[in-house]
Amino acid sequence: MKIDEQRQNARSETRLLRIGLTGGIGSGKSVVSERFEKLGVPVIDTDVIARDLTAPESPALAEIARAFGRDMMHEGKLDRERLRRLVFSQDEARRRLEEILHPRIRAEVERRTAALTAPYCVVVVPLMVETDFQDTVDRILVVSAPQEKRMQWLEQRDGLGTEDIERIFSAQATDRQREAIADDIIYNDSNIEALLRQVDELHRRYSRLASARPVTPKRR
Repeated sequence: MKIDEQRQNARSETRLLRIGLTGGIGSGKSVVSERFEKLGVPVIDTDVIARDLTAPESPALAEIARAFGRDMMHEGKLDRERLRRLVFSQDEARRRLEEILHPRIRAEVERRTAALTAPYCVVVVPLMVETDFQDTVDRILVVSAPQEKRMQWLEQRDGLGTEDIERIFSAQATDRQREAIADDIIYNDSNIEALLRQVDELHRRYSRLASARPVTPKRR
């Protein structure tokens, strides 16, 4: 076999490096993931998958309607704002929703990552600490931002009041809990340029790590 062919086969057999991106609501995950996409990195967002899975007439939507009632529906679509208020105010409701969606989301993440040929990808999982998604990725990247900055952003973006924001914060993991599971941390405590520089540096690092991944034998 020619040397070039050997190198090509080795590249095709190298296992995909999966980076799990997480962070508290309003921390800047979307900006970070969009930057990775602009750098040519495949991004798989579990929130987007959840929306796809709960499209009108989907099995998951039908199960949600059975579990929470038809008042969670509006003109055949999921009333996402109403459901969000419910799950952030009742732990049991949140657990029930997770039972419905998480197995489906995990399966879709596995399907999408298996189809990729890139050196590495980013899997956005907002509730990485609170769920069982840690074993679906190889490294965890946490975006951390001051709580005051996050509150201001949520007020501007979503029009949420202080009470609603604090209820959401209390239902999610703390910054300390997220950082405890992190392999890498991006601190969104300055300006957008500083944030993007951190992403660019991590992109270079992840590219090096991906190129050094051990070769996995092909399935026959």
